Amino acid sequence: MPVKNRFAELLDDITAWRRDMHENPELLFDTFRTSALVEKKLKAFGCDEVVSGLGRTGVVGVIRGRSDTSGKVIGLRADMDALPIEEATGLEYASKTPGQMHACGHDGHTAMLLGATQYLAETRNFDGTVVVIFQPAEEGGGGAKVMCDDGLMERFAIQEVYGMHNWPGQPAGSFAIRPGPFFAASDKFEIEIEGKGGHAAKPHETIDPVVMASQLISAFQTIASRNADPTEQVVVSVTSVETSSKAFNIIPQKVHLSGTVRTLSVELQDMAEARMRAHCEAVSVGFGGQIRLDYERSYPVMDNHAAQTDFAADVARHVAGSCEDAPLVMGGEDFAFMLEERPGAYILVGNGDTAAVHHPEYNFNDEIIPAGCSWWAEVVEQRMPVQ
Repeated sequence: MPVKNRFAELLDDITAWRRDMHENPELLFDTFRTSALVEKKLKAFGCDEVVSGLGRTGVVGVIRGRSDTSGKVIGLRADMDALPIEEATGLEYASKTPGQMHACGHDGHTAMLLGATQYLAETRNFDGTVVVIFQPAEEGGGGAKVMCDDGLMERFAIQEVYGMHNWPGQPAGSFAIRPGPFFAASDKFEIEIEGKGGHAAKPHETIDPVVMASQLISAFQTIASRNADPTEQVVVSVTSVETSSKAFNIIPQKVHLSGTVRTLSVELQDMAEARMRAHCEAVSVGFGGQIRLDYERSYPVMDNHAAQTDFAADVARHVAGSCEDAPLVMGGEDFAFMLEERPGAYILVGNGDTAAVHHPEYNFNDEIIPAGCSWWAEVVEQRMPVQ
């Protein structure tokens, strides 16, 4: 079935909701205004149950179909939080909050799921129950895990769960997906290097932590080039280098490094952490300084389940006429936590020729709203058809 006419009728309303959220971005778990807006709309749509405060600021709505002979319960998830980026779009509805913007399209994800919720609550043309999940803190806070830890899946008896993300560079309103590992595990690290500071003219009297840091940064790059199988993916990125002194004629006492490690398997994740620890130990011994590595495993690999991925692709073909094979993505996505709890799938919907996500000139493409809403609705109606 193609894009549903109802979403063309609702497009102006859904666009207005989206732009209102874009104008008022909120970070991590501080989605108080957005969560209140979502809760108000779910109640106005006539959801059978609306629960707020799950996962701190998450909101959940329950819609029961016109029958329930199947006993199926499907979860649909959208993320609500923005990013700490200064917006540079120049839009009339650009962010009113300095240093914060919806640079990843979560405003669009939330708006599309709200549109689908309104339609599903109006029609109830399905046999079973749908649970709509509006999640905070995808951008680094692990909001999906916090909601799961709060009993999301058990409380609402969710059996399958589905997610969606817009994708710049992919034709507007088209879909792409892949089974198995899709988005990478995303780990974070911080390293404190301590040497012996001193005058830059007397390096022999110091233990130079800048040189130690340089050795570590170079060594870390061999994890991908010399320790990992070339057919597998691992990315080690040192993204920040800070010295305890900024003077040109002082060798500092300390250097602080931070960055990320991205992998698509637990085995590679284990190997990367082990090699980083070995390099830190070798450099500290070789130079006579001290190195402390704090390594945090953040988001796991997001792994699409095979049967649900096939189904999600079939739905996309009904809506858009085709569904492409998506590439592997080395970015992280905390929907991975939900897919560890229940079978499900995550799909990409094309955002057209726009700036990339996490860019200050990015903007969600409102033209894709009917396609995204239709996919959500069709997932429910096709997975739980009325008997």
